[in-house]
Amino acid sequence: MNKNRIIMLLGLAGFIVMADNWVVSPILPAISQNLNIDIASAGLLITAYMIPFGFFQIVFGPLADRFGKKQVITFSVAMFTIATGLCALGSSLGNLSIFRALTGVFAASVMPISLAMIGDIFPMKERQGAIGTFMGISFLGQGLSMAIGGTIAYFLNWRGVFGIYAVFALIPTFLLIKNYKALPSEKHPDSKIFAPYLKLLGTSRSLFTYIIVLLEGVFIVGSFSYAGAYISKTYGFNYFYIGLIMTAFGIMTVIGGRLSGKIAQKIGARKILSIGLALAALADIVIYFFGGTLWLLIVGVALLGLGFILTHSTLLTRATEFAQKARGAAMSLVAFCFMGGGGVGTAIGGRLITTTSLSNLFLIYGIALAVTLILSFILIRDHVVEQNESKEEIGNL
Repeated sequence: MNKNRIIMLLGLAGFIVMADNWVVSPILPAISQNLNIDIASAGLLITAYMIPFGFFQIVFGPLADRFGKKQVITFSVAMFTIATGLCALGSSLGNLSIFRALTGVFAASVMPISLAMIGDIFPMKERQGAIGTFMGISFLGQGLSMAIGGTIAYFLNWRGVFGIYAVFALIPTFLLIKNYKALPSEKHPDSKIFAPYLKLLGTSRSLFTYIIVLLEGVFIVGSFSYAGAYISKTYGFNYFYIGLIMTAFGIMTVIGGRLSGKIAQKIGARKILSIGLALAALADIVIYFFGGTLWLLIVGVALLGLGFILTHSTLLTRATEFAQKARGAAMSLVAFCFMGGGGVGTAIGGRLITTTSLSNLFLIYGIALAVTLILSFILIRDHVVEQNESKEEIGNL
């Protein structure tokens, strides 16, 4: 199967999963009203999804290394489709929470396994561009999720959102099954479950990369999580218009993802990482100072998307080099740090909003991203030196 077609197929699966990540937020009031529960209780649905989603990030990578990446991702996407469809049938908070938890479990497989598969089939000089394209398509789903969910809920109801998402998810499921034999897959039956994680965290190069990934998740995802709330408070827009504005983030991830590999070849991955963190910091500062002007707010959201994809695609590309036989584990740890960092950043952001203000969150996180940029200069060193050390320290795990 053509490598670019594989990227499109994996990107489609990533698009559906990332859109599903955020779809509950805009329809939470409708769910609470329909099930006759308060908003605070309905918020359990987000927790029910996010906890298994985060935990199983570190489970599916080693499973894919041992049993084969295409085998695990095909099964998981099929189960994700079924679980999403079951959410449309939820009749109480209890069973709907169970269905959302199952959705989170199987959604957790898509990002780390896809990235590991890309690492298997693309040589290093093409890898960042491929990862950038995949991440751009995937995060376009996140950027569009609120607009899509809000629109479907407006014309149908909250059950229709899950029902239509399940129908959308049938497309990558069908394509994975149809192209199953053509998909590449490496199996390492002797691979361990937890040993790769201990060795990856015990090696300076990989550990420092995961630290930056964690901080990136805290401050970039933390910023993005409250962008919709900022737009709502500042302009009073409904979820549909909020979603349209936030598509600027998704659009720039697609554009930046397509360009990141080419730019990295010209100026080097290390500079791309710095540019990405600098743009993300600038984005938060723009939102803080100029968010009251609509077109500048859109520029800020777009810069956040561009900064994110340049930063994240660079860090992901680095992580694909850490281990050949345990690449799934290496990418699972990246996903776990990123999503875990996002959860922490969102939680801290909520406290900051309570104690200070919503706009101050962007100033604080913008400064924190600038500090992260400085920290990256200390921790992320010359690629050639690191590569030689990595071969000595990690080997093939």
